[in-house]
Amino acid sequence: MRSVKYLMAAGAASLLSSAALAADMPSIMPAPQPYYAPPPAQDFGGWYLRGDIGMTNTSGKLFAPGYNDASTVSFQQVGHEFTGGTSYGLGVGYQFNGWFRADITGEYRSRVNFSGNDFVVVNGLNGVPGNSPLGDTYNGGYSSWVGLVNAYADLGTWWCITPFVGAGVGFAYNKTTGLSDMATFPANNLSTSLYQAQGASKTDLAWALHAGLAYKVNSNFTIELAYRYLDLGSAVTGGGSTFAGTTSLRPFQFNNLTSQDVKLGVRWTCCEVEPAAPPPLIRKG
Repeated sequence: MRSVKYLMAAGAASLLSSAALAADMPSIMPAPQPYYAPPPAQDFGGWYLRGDIGMTNTSGKLFAPGYNDASTVSFQQVGHEFTGGTSYGLGVGYQFNGWFRADITGEYRSRVNFSGNDFVVVNGLNGVPGNSPLGDTYNGGYSSWVGLVNAYADLGTWWCITPFVGAGVGFAYNKTTGLSDMATFPANNLSTSLYQAQGASKTDLAWALHAGLAYKVNSNFTIELAYRYLDLGSAVTGGGSTFAGTTSLRPFQFNNLTSQDVKLGVRWTCCEVEPAAPPPLIRKG
């Protein structure tokens, strides 16, 4: 019996010694690879379509070619102004990153009516010596097609609202719709006379400055409220009938045409770019 107990005790001691030795040995099982969550999707990138409707507020001056000569003693313009109008635009653009985007836009600007008065003193009017005053009352109008290449900087987003600024350059196709000139010669006891100019068209350089707020409804749809300063260049009339009933080819010209517009627009991101997947983790052992 003593020998059996001795053998059992020796066996138990051997097992404990083997377990302790195994605990001291380095593990040969590979450590599990750490898990890296993919980065969150970036909220930018991709092509977009846009549409805009706006209210226009045009300003400019009318130049009468008949007063551009040495006989004009003095010249004063009063009340030269345009009525308000509307604009309708479409475009396509690309969001390059989180703050920069660009687009190409085309728009139609509705006809705006022009009215104003000139008060002029000329020397030797109708062969009468001395200075003669006269007054002109004008009525006319023009419409436009405008194409622009625009670039914008988004200035950050708070509560889904992104303020932005931008600039654009392109062309304006300005088409006049005729002009009437009612002239009165009070000092010479001459009755009121009428000059009727035909319409004409002219293409000129256009440029714009933008500022506004964009509200992101969801990942694909954005609403914009924007202000734009637009320089349209100039517009001209055609020839017409003079006071004496003869034909004149000297056009009137609308100079320094600018407009301050308020626009409501929408952007639809149609082909959003997914961010690239992170490279696989390589563990050196």
